[in-house]
Amino acid sequence: MFFERPESGEIAVLVHIDFHDSDDNHGPEEFVELALSAGADPVAVVTGSRQRPDSRFFVGTGKLDEIKDIVIREEAQVVLFDHALSPSQERNLESVLNCRVLDRTGLILDIFAQRARTHEGKLQVELAQLQHMSTRLIRGWTHLERQKGGIGMRGPGETQLETDRRLLRERIKSIQKRLAKVNSQRDQSRRARSRSDVPTVSLVGYTNAGKSTLFNRATGADVYAADQLFATLDPTLRRLDLEQVGTIVLADTVGFIRKLPHRLVKAFQATLKESAESDLLLHVVDAADVNRDENIADVDIVLEEIGANELPILKVFNKIDAMPTGEPRIDRDEHGNPVRVWVSARDGVGIDLLEQAIAELLSEDVVKETIVVPVEQGRFRAMLFEQGGVKNETYNELGQSVLELCLPRKDYLQILARVGMSEEQVQAA
Repeated sequence: MFFERPESGEIAVLVHIDFHDSDDNHGPEEFVELALSAGADPVAVVTGSRQRPDSRFFVGTGKLDEIKDIVIREEAQVVLFDHALSPSQERNLESVLNCRVLDRTGLILDIFAQRARTHEGKLQVELAQLQHMSTRLIRGWTHLERQKGGIGMRGPGETQLETDRRLLRERIKSIQKRLAKVNSQRDQSRRARSRSDVPTVSLVGYTNAGKSTLFNRATGADVYAADQLFATLDPTLRRLDLEQVGTIVLADTVGFIRKLPHRLVKAFQATLKESAESDLLLHVVDAADVNRDENIADVDIVLEEIGANELPILKVFNKIDAMPTGEPRIDRDEHGNPVRVWVSARDGVGIDLLEQAIAELLSEDVVKETIVVPVEQGRFRAMLFEQGGVKNETYNELGQSVLELCLPRKDYLQILARVGMSEEQVQAA
């Protein structure tokens, strides 16, 4: 296997095992990308197959000897497993291999720690790391592990291991309180947007599907985007004006991945809630990826886990520039509603079709009419402007305002009620 090796990084040996009774057997290609994203320098990928994991070493003794030979030959500093290891398996492997051993969860946590930029993102990653670490405390302080009796033999009131656990618990509680405060602030922002009837559209999808590039292309933002796994962790919100709908909020969120650690999903609940409470989800898919169907299924699993699987979803098949016959288009269902849009975020191709599809899906309950407002109904006209529902204004030969409207029907009906009018009393242009 060819590796695009980084200029520097820890020398790593990768281990990927297929299990006969598992439906979740994938190749090691994605795991190699994960290792490279973490800054590792992978020198070998050890593969194999088993009926089930070994309780002591996860792999069999023959495979363990093979890994050890490679570690010694390559002078590897870390062995990465594309699986979840138990704390005892990690310790047993480290004692035999004489180097650090990290499982898939630990590797993803390390990548998240490198990518987090905001205060909230760093807190979320630290929480997940501490929760993961709390199950892996090693009894290194053996001289303090037991309280001994007799004069001069009495140990401290609590062992070092208990002290470490207590400090971890206190730190976890502290972070959870701070994240609860951040979550409360996000809830306030969501409620404010809900009161003003500004629709929220969230980008979700498999990591490295091009969400941030699409976000930048649509909003003109400058969110970090790179061809690597988990380039973006921290949620970013930007306003976007659509001609047929008005102002919406577009949210860029963390990417998903196969076997995303449950602790990370839980730690990022505040961030993922942005997706769960959106009016529309844009599921961004790497259209050129040979595993795109599997990736779609993995994202659906995470959406179900965060309670967002019942929301309206528009699939955005991105990276058509990498396909031999990729053309921008909108695919519709039997009722004529958009279900898929094919675009290239990198080249900006099909973005107009994406905006059209979003507008169609969000404008089902939007008033888009042109009305005539007589001079004596100046209060009605003023309130429509205050609500931001007037897209254009002209005047007819009688000097009356001719307003081109685009606003949520709920807001329109509220304005009519406040001025004591009905929809039938409004004069159409």
